[in-house]
Amino acid sequence: MIHLAVRENAAWCDLVCGTHGRPGVRDADAWSVPRRSPPFHPDAVTLRPGLGADLLRRIDAGPGASVKDSYADLDLAGHGFDVLFEAQWLHRPPGGPAGHETLVPVTTVGDLTAWAHAHGGGSIFRPGLLADPRVRILGLADGHGGWSGGAVLHDDGEVVGVSNVFARDTAPERVWAGVCTAGAGRHLVGYEQDADLAPARRHGFRTIGPLRVWLR
Repeated sequence: MIHLAVRENAAWCDLVCGTHGRPGVRDADAWSVPRRSPPFHPDAVTLRPGLGADLLRRIDAGPGASVKDSYADLDLAGHGFDVLFEAQWLHRPPGGPAGHETLVPVTTVGDLTAWAHAHGGGSIFRPGLLADPRVRILGLADGHGGWSGGAVLHDDGEVVGVSNVFARDTAPERVWAGVCTAGAGRHLVGYEQDADLAPARRHGFRTIGPLRVWLR
């Protein structure tokens, strides 16, 4: 399952980069972009374990470059990179209890702008995402025309990726419950770190392997 989670995440990164006019390249080893990716997105994602620093030839490896080390087995310390963070891949199998919360689809550019502001990602989320049938941007309305939480679901075929989960003015439990409702009957994958792992686990997600992100 970890391989499906990794490949879904690479596909999501490629989709986001594509909306910024920076399409990526993918082969059996990795997904990568030759130009710097949008903020909070890696310049490369490893797709199998056992790769070496040759991966850096695929990207602009100058200051600000980042690599998602999907199997936590790369050592880029000798190449000017430091570990930005470590996290755990997650999987929730179908058949688990649905959540008792419903997230609202974000369907207009105005709503997306407000959602992205609440999320903190701003211009990372381009309107092109709204037109892609594989993507569902979901939010928890705050009752005042804004969003108190949300998440993105990306259908990669065999699995649905869960990312960009945030809870601004509400309990994370409500957002994760809404994710489970929206993804009922599907294999859900994603990754989280530190305190964000706990609410995911309470809603049926289990850890399936480590990852880390390197930054120069």
